Amino acid sequence: MEEFYKDKERFYVAVDCIIFGFCQGELHLLLLKRNFEPAKGGWSLMGGFLEKTESINQAAQRVLFELTGLDDIYMKQVGIFGEIDRDPGERVISAAYYALMNIDDYDPELARIHNAQWIKINELPVLIFDHQEMVDKARILLKKQAATEPIGFNLLPKLFTLTQLQMLYEAISGDALDKRNFRKKVKEMDFIERTAEKDKSGSRRGAFLYRFNDRKQKTVLKFNF
Repeated sequence: MEEFYKDKERFYVAVDCIIFGFCQGELHLLLLKRNFEPAKGGWSLMGGFLEKTESINQAAQRVLFELTGLDDIYMKQVGIFGEIDRDPGERVISAAYYALMNIDDYDPELARIHNAQWIKINELPVLIFDHQEMVDKARILLKKQAATEPIGFNLLPKLFTLTQLQMLYEAISGDALDKRNFRKKVKEMDFIERTAEKDKSGSRRGAFLYRFNDRKQKTVLKFNF
């Protein structure tokens, strides 16, 4: 068995995480200001190398936990990136994942430790290596999945207004949604429940707060507004 492998080239295997958040009607990306070479000082996705005792998925989960302190973040593999010269340091093959989290769940102290910042998706700086390509592909996949699965709730607080929900899906899709049509479809979805609580930050009358009922998630076939 060893004879088969001994003459084969060996490469580094890494994971890179595209972490999306949502705030004030806009998608944000969690980026790091890189403090080591190569590309020291550049803006980077959060990444790490695969360890001998873990799978690719486990490596991505570990990297996400190290950066966020959370172990229940939604993630999905975007693809494999393996151009020969993608990393100027060594030959590195990377599996990219996108992740969705509520910005309010992120500890500011962890952001300071990792030199991380939430940056609006439409105001991204130049990213190192092929990280922009990873982000672009992740956004396409996110848009497709959000149209058929209720994954967007991972970006919202437990209680949210219909205005927040509509703004979220407009940010993901990049299109304006008709308010009346949107709310009509929401009423048809039994996994979105209205609570008795109201958000009165915008007006005295207030807006009802809603929540996602994950017990009914498996019955969801379409989430296309």
